[in-house]
Amino acid sequence: MSELLTLAEVGGPLAAVAGGVAYTRVKAPTVYWSAIGLPITAVRFSATYGSTMDACGLTVAPSRIRVLFTRATSRREIRPVPPKIRRVRPTSTGLRVRLRLAPGQEPADVAASAERLRHAWGVHAVHVSVVKPGVIELRMTGFDVLRKVRMPRRLPAGELMIPVAMRDDGTAFVRDYRAIPHCLTLGATLTGKSVYLRNLITELAKLNVALVGIDCKLGVEQAPFAPRLSALATDPEQASALLDQLVAEMEARYDLIRNHQGIPGSVTDDEITSDIWGLPAKLRPVPIVLIVDEVAQLFIVATRKDEDRRDHMVTQLIRLAQLGRGAGVFVEACGQRFGSELGKGATMLRAQLTGRVVHRVNDKPTAEMGLGDISPEAVLAATQIAPDMPGVAVAGDSSGGWSRIRTPYLSLPDAARICRETAHLTPELPALAAFRPYIPPVTDPVGSPSLVKPSPVTG
Repeated sequence: MSELLTLAEVGGPLAAVAGGVAYTRVKAPTVYWSAIGLPITAVRFSATYGSTMDACGLTVAPSRIRVLFTRATSRREIRPVPPKIRRVRPTSTGLRVRLRLAPGQEPADVAASAERLRHAWGVHAVHVSVVKPGVIELRMTGFDVLRKVRMPRRLPAGELMIPVAMRDDGTAFVRDYRAIPHCLTLGATLTGKSVYLRNLITELAKLNVALVGIDCKLGVEQAPFAPRLSALATDPEQASALLDQLVAEMEARYDLIRNHQGIPGSVTDDEITSDIWGLPAKLRPVPIVLIVDEVAQLFIVATRKDEDRRDHMVTQLIRLAQLGRGAGVFVEACGQRFGSELGKGATMLRAQLTGRVVHRVNDKPTAEMGLGDISPEAVLAATQIAPDMPGVAVAGDSSGGWSRIRTPYLSLPDAARICRETAHLTPELPALAAFRPYIPPVTDPVGSPSLVKPSPVTG
């Protein structure tokens, strides 16, 4: 009986601790990683770094000076040299290790062994990024950061830098319009494409930016954001007229830039510019972000008249994508599929959209339309997105770099509320005033009880 009591006294707390650890690992992975996973991984990394690098073929023969010095000072075995550890920094999601590559190595060598390093050190994933020539950073994540997205506390800051999602290496995915002015977003139904747009629109709504929407689904997607929109088109006819006005606005901005250059002589050399960002603040027009929801709707034609209008709209979109960056006009095109079968101009337009975000798609050719000219591995990653992970996407650009991302969930009512709260930031653009969506005034519901206490009439 005493043995059973002793077992209960010892085993009960141990079982409770084990259960608490298991629960924390599933429900609060950040807490589990900080308390348990990080110390274990740090010890494992320190103890096995040299042997792991050697087993992965990431070592080189020591230099002659090193060999002579070792033989002269000790009788230790001369072993191959791994990359030198420059810095180890723990984070709330993993571990970051900065390495100085050995002579003759390149980042691709380490990236090719990332999967083996992941298993050797018992982490969820290992990502390799280049810091500068000869220096790389291993970004290890202790758990799946895309399972439950929590944006980092420290976010990149800058003009028109919009944090939209979380990367699978624990960093924030940022839409930098100054670096990548235009983007194509693809995704099938119920893949999280709308949530991605909500996050993008609500973050842009907090800035001094004019938001222009084209939603040919009669406005059902973008109408909730109307208080913050400077213009909205809900059918192809309105879209065609709106695009004409945007092109006219772009041309007017280039006239402003040309007049400010004042060549010869009226402007100092350091003030000469070729885009709006070099203009004085008092002359600089606000940036315009055009968001086209379901871009394929602009290509669908039924009659000859529709075909002429389609060609005109596509031409205007191409002009905005080709010339808009310098005038501060940016294009976000979204859809389920975007290929040459849409008609004339589709391929040319797609070529102007540098950024690519592809959610789960229904077929491989659609993934190739968005990511085929970036990386074959990115296409494969897009086709492997699980249906139970809405919001997961593959983001890339023309440089060939890509990563898996996931946007935090944002409901439509919350997004609409943010747009109402930031409605006072909506800039007035006279050229687009005719397309400004009508916002009915807020009135009390019919038949609601009066809050004014009646007072008796006295004679």
